[in-house]
Amino acid sequence: MGLKRKDVLAIAEMDKEEIELILQTAESFKEVSTREIKKVPTLRGKTVVNLFFEPSTRTRTSFELAAKRLSADVINISTSSSSVVKGETLLDTARNIEAMQSDIIILRHASSGAPYILARALRSAVINAGDGSHEHPSQGLLDLYTIKEKKGGIQGLKVVIVGDVLHSRVARSDIHGLKKLGAEVHLAGPPTMIPLGIEQWGVKVHYRLEEAIAGADVIILLRLQLERQGKGYLPTLRVCAALWS
Repeated sequence: MGLKRKDVLAIAEMDKEEIELILQTAESFKEVSTREIKKVPTLRGKTVVNLFFEPSTRTRTSFELAAKRLSADVINISTSSSSVVKGETLLDTARNIEAMQSDIIILRHASSGAPYILARALRSAVINAGDGSHEHPSQGLLDLYTIKEKKGGIQGLKVVIVGDVLHSRVARSDIHGLKKLGAEVHLAGPPTMIPLGIEQWGVKVHYRLEEAIAGADVIILLRLQLERQGKGYLPTLRVCAALWS
């Protein structure tokens, strides 16, 4: 079985079998990182472009290292020093990159849905490295992999996600993936940081931390997404720390 799509845009679109295939494939490559020579020829001859419109250290470096260990050629594009600052659109930038025979474009963008624009317009595969407050599927898949590795499986686990769920694209990816793999998902945080109607996703919401984490198998802690927030979500950071840390 292979993936049913050329792009990786959201865990919400994947079925259980696709997620499990990705996790199994990741397991087979884990050993590569322990070798003295961390290299396999899987992506030899392919070109991977990291196109990041938001600051990133861990995500961009992780993609770059993974691509190089799979023998791909990697190009990192900083939009602050690209034609974007002269007014070039996202789609024009991506089309120019594709014209140089790129095979995979990894996009991080502040606008939800930006990777879908590229996926519809390009032949190159598009991987979503985080779009607005929508999803961050690669981080979500990594969380699923870590839970499966540490717990031996995900089916039937009580997983609690604590913190700023409203602004967290990782939390959304986690919820979709965990539900598809059979986990019982609970959310906990200040009322202003829990999305309205999120219970319709099949999760349980708590506003008291002690109640939420009782009997939990896994707790996922989210940082405050200050760069995506307006004002008024919390009275003060001190109050938040006293109640939720």
